[in-house]
Amino acid sequence: MPPQPKRKLSKGRRDRRRAHDALKPRQFVQCSNCGAMRLPHTVCPACGHYQGREVITVEEKKK
Repeated sequence: MPPQPKRKLSKGRRDRRRAHDALKPRQFVQCSNCGAMRLPHTVCPACGHYQGREVITVEEKKK
């Protein structure tokens, strides 16, 4: 059998260890070309621009 803890961890010590486990909301920035919200350091999914130039061509959605 694996060894067991000698003493119970207090709630304060347990909660301090878990203080950094919370999820943080994603940060969005506005695209300089089309104004859509996108993740930083990524190509805009709406227009395909990155750092002021077109990186990928985005096709229009067909209805």
